[in-house]
Amino acid sequence: MAGDRPARFSYRGRSVRADPGETVLGAIARRGVPVVARSNRYRRPRGPFCGVGQCTGCLVRVNGVPGTRACRHVPLEGDRVEDERGWPSARFDLLGAIDLLFPGGFDSLRGLRRPAFLTPVYQWGVRRLLGVGALPEAAPPARPPVTVIAPKVVVVGGGRSGRAVAQALRTEGLRPLVLERALGPLALEGADGRPATSATFLPRPAGGRFTMLGFTEPDRGVALRTRAVVIATGSYDAGLLFGGNDRPGVLTAEGALSLVGPGRRPPFRRAVVVGGGGRVRDVLDRCGDAVAAVVAPSEIRPEVVRRASELDVPLYPRSLVLRAAGRSGVRRLYLRTRRRGPTFSLACDAVVLAHRRLPHTQLFFQAGARLDWSDARGAYFPVVDDAGATTVPGLYAIGSVAGDAAPGVRPEDLAHALAARRPVGPPRTAASGPVAEIVGYYRELLGERRRGRWMACPCEDVLLREIEEAVAAGYRGVEVTKRYTGLGTGLCQGRYCVPDALLVLSLLEGRPPPAVGYITQRPPVHPMPLASLAELDGALPSEAEA
Repeated sequence: MAGDRPARFSYRGRSVRADPGETVLGAIARRGVPVVARSNRYRRPRGPFCGVGQCTGCLVRVNGVPGTRACRHVPLEGDRVEDERGWPSARFDLLGAIDLLFPGGFDSLRGLRRPAFLTPVYQWGVRRLLGVGALPEAAPPARPPVTVIAPKVVVVGGGRSGRAVAQALRTEGLRPLVLERALGPLALEGADGRPATSATFLPRPAGGRFTMLGFTEPDRGVALRTRAVVIATGSYDAGLLFGGNDRPGVLTAEGALSLVGPGRRPPFRRAVVVGGGGRVRDVLDRCGDAVAAVVAPSEIRPEVVRRASELDVPLYPRSLVLRAAGRSGVRRLYLRTRRRGPTFSLACDAVVLAHRRLPHTQLFFQAGARLDWSDARGAYFPVVDDAGATTVPGLYAIGSVAGDAAPGVRPEDLAHALAARRPVGPPRTAASGPVAEIVGYYRELLGERRRGRWMACPCEDVLLREIEEAVAAGYRGVEVTKRYTGLGTGLCQGRYCVPDALLVLSLLEGRPPPAVGYITQRPPVHPMPLASLAELDGALPSEAEA
């Protein structure tokens, strides 16, 4: 089995050792946060950001196959890993001069339309300068047979809530199938589990039945038909807008923690952690001696203050993050105390974003479930009843993905309601409360004088300035802005850019985030090889099998 023993692979002409179960990214990040890739439009250096396979910061070629996430690939002995793009390498890319030659932005979407006869020449050059890499060197090997499954219940998410509801379902006489995207074994009692697997609805649920297409990494398609789906996908660490927010060394708390393990130090020595809540405490507990400071957009919780005091880590509450300086890596972070306080800077080699958690709601949007905006959390959450049932019959939510609307939904209540096929009860929406602190933070930040590139969408190199120009030109709403600028069209499918863009557009347009809308969530939720999806044709279980 891949990953159960050490393996040596080649990267940039040298041999690299990966410990059992360690990913390519984990192996190459031992000496610091690496420059692994280059961005789409400006060829800016990119490093790992999320660490869990959601973004585009660590795309590499493995054995000639492009678009492989280094944070998801457990290497085999003799694997050949190369930079996706960059000449002679991603770290030293001569074509990175594009970023310097076009300080006002390189318009690869709408530029050079006059004279018309030169447009094909311009497009030819853009494709070669800004493409996403070469095609595979050889035809892909034959895929394993498609797995066809027809469980009574599918639980998407194998975390704490997913495991708890799976056990409750087993008590009700239902043996669920649990899909978990994390790598590694999935230990469940009384339930079937598939690790390293993501799934998507196709088409929208209808008639009390769900058709799902899935993908188990690295090469197996999964076809499912079921009568009920419980979504327990949890939440993730959000991005943040500031100058140079796409630089290598800027990463989420998940990205930082994914590179820390027993006997393994963090890939940085003096990180600035942004945030003031429980997520910061997690980073301090596991990376404490590598943290230089904690900077919070608002107040800092007492438990974080106590832990930082124990580690002798200085605290800077109520601060604006203005700019990360450095080209191939973060060298200094510039900040200002809120309410027009003084500007100051901190020397650092990483910026860890631990200020805000957002729910994985993509499947709810895709299934057509009703979602409401929570002012207190600054995010969308599904509308559910007391048992976690959404507005789509047979679709349930539990855990942090359900947010404030269902903090008291118990796994046993959900399992009982599902087993009894109880009708959906009165919806529970998020309680009204104060507007999220992040709204006031961005209102103040947008008034700042800016330096450096503020990336509204790092996947597609869409600048904050372009979002402002779209609003000034009369475009309204996030979906229209997406089509005009490319915001949210990258491989992360808007996870890290759209939440902040909603807040910014709300402030620029002068209307609440629900009026700004949300981008269309098209399948798949996570990128899947087309070959695996194509092999599912004709393999779906029949209605009678479900």
